[in-house]
Amino acid sequence: MAPIYDIVDFYKITFITQNSGRLKYGQAYYDYDDGSMLFIAPNQLVGSTDYNSKTYAYLLLIHPDFLLGYPLAKKIKQYGYFSYSMNEALHLSNQEREIILSVFEIMEKEINARVDEFSQEVIVSQVDLLLNYVNRFYKRQFITRKTVNDDVLQKTELLLDTYFENGQTLKQGLPTVHYLSEQLNLSTGYLSDLLRSVIGLNAQQYIHLKLIEKAKEKLSATNLSISEIAYELGFEHSQSFSKLFKAKTKLSPLEFRQSFN
Repeated sequence: MAPIYDIVDFYKITFITQNSGRLKYGQAYYDYDDGSMLFIAPNQLVGSTDYNSKTYAYLLLIHPDFLLGYPLAKKIKQYGYFSYSMNEALHLSNQEREIILSVFEIMEKEINARVDEFSQEVIVSQVDLLLNYVNRFYKRQFITRKTVNDDVLQKTELLLDTYFENGQTLKQGLPTVHYLSEQLNLSTGYLSDLLRSVIGLNAQQYIHLKLIEKAKEKLSATNLSISEIAYELGFEHSQSFSKLFKAKTKLSPLEFRQSFN
């Protein structure tokens, strides 16, 4: 049976409190432990999700209009984890799980209570608190999974080195964040946040770093013209290459080459 896809109009936050099986997302299956959290933003294409009969979870749906007039309406768009894919869930520690559970329980009581003039403000403040905790816990996850993250960094570096050495730039142009994320089976947002936690650079900045390294090698060790180097690196126009090189090194490609003579 073909998977069912839909576009959601809500922010969707899932907090799995008990799980003994697998979740199906589109055509793939992912394993989760108790205390996993999943995040989906409005207007994202979402595959069908089948929960095991012994899976228990809190599900919070927030329409963007509910946040209008509050700072959270703008702030929530800055949280990158809403663009992560399902297999990049937040995996909570026992202590973190208790904190998240307490916030959900407060929201549940407020939602079931009699509505008054403060109801919306209280719920929005709890959602804001929840997302602040999630942001903190994702940062922790990047740190505690350092071995995994270092492995991703090594794979990213190898991908870029191979991309340049095999002449893929001549066929496909400049390497992109999308290309790297596809090869690593990670979303672009998660890859950028992961690299930022390890080396202080997002994925695009890391690509630029590797580009400049390769450019310096060619400028110092070959007699290729600036235009030829730009072409070999995947730039359509040598002016774009020169502009990026100077922005990153404070020298034009020609000035950098002359410094070796």
